[in-house]
Amino acid sequence: MFTLGLWLVQSTATAHETNNGVSRQLLFNQPLSNVPDHNFTAITVQLDPGNISPAHTHEAFVFVHVLTGKVRSQLNSAKPIDYVTGDSWIEPPGSVHTLTQNLNDKEIAKLLVIFVSKDGSKLTTSGTISQ
Repeated sequence: MFTLGLWLVQSTATAHETNNGVSRQLLFNQPLSNVPDHNFTAITVQLDPGNISPAHTHEAFVFVHVLTGKVRSQLNSAKPIDYVTGDSWIEPPGSVHTLTQNLNDKEIAKLLVIFVSKDGSKLTTSGTISQ
């Protein structure tokens, strides 16, 4: 199981992590001074062409913005939604992100992902997730 939270703690602002055709780069990680015991974390996520990522969940509030490309996203058992450059969505804490797919077979898709989390929360847990 991959835990982004552990990776972020061990990373610098220019660090990269790649796993299963998904590359992540930490942009910013800062405590929220007006919300005790909470952090603001920003990363970019690149999905290889045609990539279908494993199901994952977050112990954080998540905002996702498509910087480039076209992706299909599904939360829990809701209908999958296609997003293109400029589109955004949110993921409430505890949601299972059952599908993340780069719909282009030739180009990467790039996402800006913002987490607002409690201290010590696992930002992302991938792999088999029971619902």
